[in-house]
Amino acid sequence: MSLSKKVKVGLDETRILILGSQILLGFQFQGAFRPAFEHLPFHDRFVWLGALGLITLTIALLITPSVQHRMVEGGRDTKRLLGVIGRYAGLSLAPFAMALGADLFLAAEPVLGPGPAVTVGLATCVLALLFWYGLETAKARGVGERERAMTRREPESEHTSLETKVEQMLTEARVILPGAQALLGFQLVITFSEAFERLPFASKVVHLVALGFLALTVIWLMAPAAFHRIVYAGEDTPELHALGTRFLLAASVTLALGISADLGVVVGKVVDSDVVGLAAALVSLIVLSGLWHVYPLVLQARDGGLG
Repeated sequence: MSLSKKVKVGLDETRILILGSQILLGFQFQGAFRPAFEHLPFHDRFVWLGALGLITLTIALLITPSVQHRMVEGGRDTKRLLGVIGRYAGLSLAPFAMALGADLFLAAEPVLGPGPAVTVGLATCVLALLFWYGLETAKARGVGERERAMTRREPESEHTSLETKVEQMLTEARVILPGAQALLGFQLVITFSEAFERLPFASKVVHLVALGFLALTVIWLMAPAAFHRIVYAGEDTPELHALGTRFLLAASVTLALGISADLGVVVGKVVDSDVVGLAAALVSLIVLSGLWHVYPLVLQARDGGLG
């Protein structure tokens, strides 16, 4: 399999994870505005906040390779990028497993009680880690060494055709778009809840701003395909690739702002503290911007702006 093909397959595999994690993030946000949430005990709210942080970290890790592909590699397929895709996808599974276990605990506790719910949550987390890490590690001891050796011997980069660059740019937009659309839908529904009506005016405004950022994210991500069809009649051009890259990077900025703003609103509501909500929003923005913008800029400067 060529390096370009491996990169495309890696991006396609990442798309599966991103869609599930962004939907789960939408569930976390919307859950705080459900009537039953007001009656949750303190320990359940603490678990909920932990799951929210974990799933946000999962999304941050999963989108990082696409941003590095645009900013650091300039759309080229390299051995370094292939390693980045595998490394960040692998890292993202751990917080995803823990968030999944936490959410199953919260779902099971009202039905089964605290003890059995803990068992359900831990079993879910352990099972996910087993199937996502344990079985693969055990299998890799006796299988796949030849394939891994072939990957290690591959050149650091290979010529990436314009057609491949455009195809992967559109793939990266498709990686993020479905989850962003689902997240926007979840956040729109919140505005029609009674809990939202009871929020302070400032929190309502911040939520509306977050909705605007998420709407812009969807617009930016859909724009490359529209330009490809309407302006360039389906032909691949360097101008389309450059324009699509700018749209993808703009979408990463608005997505980071939208997630962080709404996370601050939701955390502030859960703990009944605007200060804690603001701190959570800032931490989220630092993590997302650090992984998606600051670190790629550092790599770009170190490598002399490849691409």
